[in-house]
Amino acid sequence: MKHAQKGVVYLWALFAVTVAGVVLAATGQVWQIKVQREKELELLFIGDQFRKAIMSYYNNPLTGVRQYPEKLEDLLEDKRGPIPIRHLRKIYIDPMTRDDEWGLVIEEPPQQQATGPQAGTQGAAGQAGLGLNTSTAASPVSLTQGIAGVYSLSMQTPRKKAQFPEHYANFSEAETYQDWRFVFKQQTGTGATGQQGQQGGSGATPPASPFGGSGGAGGARSGGGGQNIFGGQGGLGGQGGQGGGSSGQPPATGQNPFAR
Repeated sequence: MKHAQKGVVYLWALFAVTVAGVVLAATGQVWQIKVQREKELELLFIGDQFRKAIMSYYNNPLTGVRQYPEKLEDLLEDKRGPIPIRHLRKIYIDPMTRDDEWGLVIEEPPQQQATGPQAGTQGAAGQAGLGLNTSTAASPVSLTQGIAGVYSLSMQTPRKKAQFPEHYANFSEAETYQDWRFVFKQQTGTGATGQQGQQGGSGATPPASPFGGSGGAGGARSGGGGQNIFGGQGGLGGQGGQGGGSSGQPPATGQNPFAR
């Protein structure tokens, strides 16, 4: 009986150890997944900090030129202007590799496009038509390559596959963390503002003036005076507006424009 009891106790002990091992393994796996997800959130935060710092460096108004940093250390102290600016608090450590080494996305210099007096005149005319401040728009773009973004050097497969911010929507298709690229791209092409500027600079017909003429004081030069809401045609002095009617006759002397 003693030997039989010892055998039963041994089996129960072996069963208990097996169950404990399985539970610990499952707990360890759950804990590992939780840690990885926390690292992913940290990587998203750090990567976005790098992207915003590069954007701030590129758009620094004190430098007079838009360019990407040549190295990450330039984000810590930007000495291009009269006042040093700190765009990034520190060079963060990659939470996936536990190292401060990052993969760099290098932006090539932009291609030279339409230049010369004609292009400059059209751009200035478009902005003048809208009354825009041309100091920022006229900032030249540097022709040297620089760092446009960073990414982790980890080859691990991400667990997060959805619910990314809009500008990181392509992260859902990433196979490794190296595909999570935090890049600042300067917008190119003509947007709504550019189109409005071109229309403003092309001499579009302004709205009709209530005092006569289709363009204010010089309305007669663009096709004759408009209908005066106070009676009669033309500007304040009869037909043709202040700039003179198309018939070339001066306004009647002493005529009251408000008289019926």
